[in-house]
Amino acid sequence: MVKRLLLARHCETGPDYSGRFVGSSDIGLGPTAPEQAERLAAIIGAYQPAITFCSPLRRAQLTAGMVGNDTLLGEILTEPDLREVDFGRWEGLTFAEIAKSDSELVKRWSVWSPEFAFPDGEVTADFLKRVQAVGDRLAAREEETVLVIAHGGVVRALICHLLGLPASNYLLFDIKPARLTVIDYFSEGGVLSGLNL
Repeated sequence: MVKRLLLARHCETGPDYSGRFVGSSDIGLGPTAPEQAERLAAIIGAYQPAITFCSPLRRAQLTAGMVGNDTLLGEILTEPDLREVDFGRWEGLTFAEIAKSDSELVKRWSVWSPEFAFPDGEVTADFLKRVQAVGDRLAAREEETVLVIAHGGVVRALICHLLGLPASNYLLFDIKPARLTVIDYFSEGGVLSGLNL
């Protein structure tokens, strides 16, 4: 069984998307990405992952390509279940825009419920189910150290699941772009050993 899971969020997507809901939208990276990727590569290198699983979305794939090759990241595999939540018609909007156009839905969203469905998008429970399932698959891997390159929401959901925390704690973790979260495994369970490294 894996002894360490490394969870990396992709590099920044650039100023055009700052403060906007970006989930299933398949966008690229911003101008600071190469510098961020170089810094992230140095941190990942200290952990020597044996294998990397990457979201299929372009911003994660580009981050993986900038961070390194199979010498640094091990074999790189695309994992569809690591994609970010689908915000539906909220994609690309700011919170102010969403609150103005969908005030009743925002009120429902603010009272956390796994049954909440983003308008024309994904149900929270479905998002959590697929992320938790991939988390269990990754934790059962035989490699000693496994790296994930994904998204803020995915990393938050994985932290809660792998540490045995209620999913309602999902938003308590501020996951920064191009930063690494480390979860170490012991016989008693997972331990958060590093956040936003």
